[in-house]
Amino acid sequence: MSKLDQEYIIITGARENNLKNVSLRIPKRKITIFTGVSGSGKSSIVFDTIAAESTRLLNENFSMFVRQFLPRYPQPDIDAIENLSMAIIVDQKRLGGGSHSTMGTITDISPILRLLFSRMGQPYVGPAHMFSFNNPQGMCPECNGIGRSLSVDMRKALDMSKSLNEGAIMLPDYSVNGWEWNMVVQSGNFDLDKKLNDYSDEELKQLLYAKAKKVKMDFAGKATNITVEGVLEKFTNKYIKQDLKTKSERTQRTVAPFITEDTCSSCNGARLNQTVLSCKINGLNIADMSSMEVGYLIRVIQEVDDQVAVPVIKSLTEKLQHLVDIGLDYLTLDRETDTLSGGESQRVKMVKHLSGSLVDVTYIFDEPSVGLHPRDVHRLNELLQKLRDKGNTVIVVEHDPDVIKIADHIVDVGPYAGSRGGTIVYEGSFLNLLEADTLTGNYMKQSLQLKDDFRQPTGKLSIKEATLHNLKNVSVDIPTGVMTVVTGVAGSGKSTLINEVLLGQHSDVIVIDQSAVGVSTRSNPATYTGIMDDVRKAFASANKVKPGLFSFNSKGACENCQGLGVVYTDLAFLDSVKLPCEVCGGKRFKDEVLEYKLKGKSIAEVLEMNVEQALDFFETKKVVIKLQAMSDVGLNYITLGQPLSTLSGGECQRIKLASELHKKGNIYVMDEPTTGLHMSDNSQLLGIMNRLVDTGNTVIVIEHNLDVISQADWIIDMGPDGGSKGGQVVFEGTPAQIIQSKKSITGKYLAEAFNLLS
Repeated sequence: MSKLDQEYIIITGARENNLKNVSLRIPKRKITIFTGVSGSGKSSIVFDTIAAESTRLLNENFSMFVRQFLPRYPQPDIDAIENLSMAIIVDQKRLGGGSHSTMGTITDISPILRLLFSRMGQPYVGPAHMFSFNNPQGMCPECNGIGRSLSVDMRKALDMSKSLNEGAIMLPDYSVNGWEWNMVVQSGNFDLDKKLNDYSDEELKQLLYAKAKKVKMDFAGKATNITVEGVLEKFTNKYIKQDLKTKSERTQRTVAPFITEDTCSSCNGARLNQTVLSCKINGLNIADMSSMEVGYLIRVIQEVDDQVAVPVIKSLTEKLQHLVDIGLDYLTLDRETDTLSGGESQRVKMVKHLSGSLVDVTYIFDEPSVGLHPRDVHRLNELLQKLRDKGNTVIVVEHDPDVIKIADHIVDVGPYAGSRGGTIVYEGSFLNLLEADTLTGNYMKQSLQLKDDFRQPTGKLSIKEATLHNLKNVSVDIPTGVMTVVTGVAGSGKSTLINEVLLGQHSDVIVIDQSAVGVSTRSNPATYTGIMDDVRKAFASANKVKPGLFSFNSKGACENCQGLGVVYTDLAFLDSVKLPCEVCGGKRFKDEVLEYKLKGKSIAEVLEMNVEQALDFFETKKVVIKLQAMSDVGLNYITLGQPLSTLSGGECQRIKLASELHKKGNIYVMDEPTTGLHMSDNSQLLGIMNRLVDTGNTVIVIEHNLDVISQADWIIDMGPDGGSKGGQVVFEGTPAQIIQSKKSITGKYLAEAFNLLS
């Protein structure tokens, strides 16, 4: 195709969020990478404008009836957008689905494997659906296809050496003389001073396992009929038979320590009934194959020799090979999808599109390098190039220099974040970006710095003989009072070691991850950080009224929209229309509340301020400290009233970090904190980590980013590879030492970075 024939997606006058009337030409059938600091407007162009409009126009092709079941996308604030093609969005949202969704089901590999067993397995047990643990005919009847059984941990629930009066029941809600305790005591003839060890079998059965019954009890001088049941019977019915994940986070934290999880004794974790498990191919049943690592399973499948099965084996091999190509060879088909990391989830989604025959599609990726070790980035790059070479347009939002290098076209958005962003600061090739005077261009040229002054540990956190998942009897000491970076290729065991083993042994560890901080449109940075309470008090004090007036969740709320700021009009099968409230104009408060001012500003005007503006406005010490913390973690650009549901994973992590900055003597675990951060923000993040350590905290970081690894006091490198080839500590020491290590893949890439950039 000559340059004259080059087609473009043409955007004219884009104004979504902070975009300042942006006009742009994105070449079709090329790789275009959007760069720029967090909050600069990259996502506003790529997701809120291009992806939203493409999906909206596609959905308009369906009938009115079908459209009411599809997600609804409002028309973006834009003058025009031309030459769009169908968009496939591959984002970082973790794959949910609970225990019944596995990597085999989400990638559509398990249905093909089930088909193979229904045709080839001996003895024959039935059609393909019989081999599904989600089907009543195939699932294990004991565990209902989950493979696990939950029960009460008796050692934590009861102290058999104590009496009821001495607090023998240690479960939540059963404190001596508490409500639940009183109900138990009044429901049976129990000796309150007798040790549980001395109870007869019948007495213990009555105390712990009595079925629900009505008992007449005396409460405040009145006889009342109350339903009571045994202590463990009630706990099991309330927290084990019902899904604990449906309870509040606080309840989950309180109850979880008293629940123990064991492999189902009937199916031994295979999830299927014995009839299905008796059906085998070459001596292996479907559960055996599903628990094999994908890289090994391919070889096993290819050994199946039968002409009837040739098309099935070809399809299976092709899909499994895609998982290997993208670096997920260490995963198994029975791996539950909600245990996959954000990066793994995204790569699993990519696999679904690799074998597609569609061309002239726009593929949109949101930071696809997340969770990838530098060693594996080339695999991602090959995938992006493969999609382009099939005749597709590939648009990527990315911060990783190694991915940015493969772009055919780069759009740098900035210059900064929030109101100081929203413009295009550079368009062109990678080589010309290096000459451009933008934050991205300047940081691409900067060389890596190696830390040479290391803090001394104040103690250690010991992990002994850990064998969870792929860990191979790992014993390691994590130093306290310093910054430790735990690294290694994807699947090497980093997260298992820290997020599961360490957290299981040290419950006082504070985890700062990328999970959402709130999904309600009524939660915002001001309420999450606690600033709002002080702001309301300041307004109340200045105007001699009650603080509750300055809450849009309470007395101050506009009565027309109940403090939402918008009114939804349901138009049946048409898109519901969201319009600013005509009474308050979107300000969320009653008019009388807006009359009250603080330093000339109303409460609505204060909530519209970003963190930087609010720092100039407020003088109250408690407010300034919290605002400064948000500024320190790079959130200057977000407004105090912005709904938390609009924050990205990286922003959620940084707002959690901001709320912890002033504390001392804690152990912090950060899970890939550079996610969503521009290269220019990494130095600021490192400054925050160092500040936490300098004020007496311990910081443990799970990270692939070479900037962060090079600045650690101590490195623990897991590997040597992923899955069964990982699970070992291959290196412990300083950044200067890891560069010399022959065993460490991370050390090799860190050394290479210095050689390339020095």
